[in-house]
Amino acid sequence: MGHKVNPVGFRIGITQTWKSKWFGKKEYKDNLKQDIGIRTEVMKKWKAAFIADVEIERSQAAIRIIIRTARPGVLIGRGGSGVEDIKKHIMDNFFRGKRVNLRIDIQEVKSMEESAMIMAQNVTEQIEKRMPFRRILKSTIEQAMKNGLIKGVKVEMSGRLGGAEMSRREWLSKGTLPLHTLRANIDFAKATANTTYGAIGVKVWLYKGDVFEKK
Repeated sequence: MGHKVNPVGFRIGITQTWKSKWFGKKEYKDNLKQDIGIRTEVMKKWKAAFIADVEIERSQAAIRIIIRTARPGVLIGRGGSGVEDIKKHIMDNFFRGKRVNLRIDIQEVKSMEESAMIMAQNVTEQIEKRMPFRRILKSTIEQAMKNGLIKGVKVEMSGRLGGAEMSRREWLSKGTLPLHTLRANIDFAKATANTTYGAIGVKVWLYKGDVFEKK
């Protein structure tokens, strides 16, 4: 059997960078656990905002959380009240009783086809609305390939598709997807659709061309 490697983790330090940017010695374990908790909580609680990723930067003076989203209005809210709600929620759940200078930055993702996570979340939303899975696969592929930056795309679903008795795997791809080329800029994401007949897993691969070192 072949070993499946996460395309993003495979390219860390080459075409991809870390989502947590800080240096730690004794507190490394606690900070890492906290980062994972914050990232998971934000993406779960504000699922409707189509969050691409959550970057966390730590320094002696402050902790900065950068949320990249396709729907910034959902997070910001009226008069910026939404940002304060996010800040309060994180402080109450992860920094209770601690004096922390926490900053929340919201960044808009202009084109949702350029983020594998947003594409995966869009697919899961359609599955939960009981749309036919083959139509979702075709429309997602066509939508992604309309973007000139995308050179190749693959979408995969697994589970009790269409409410079938047996779970199975269906996938569709278009364009090129060089998974073994390290300089290939490949974005990958996983998401889960919770339906009445069970969970359906979704995987999305996006190939955005090769990255060459700038001299």
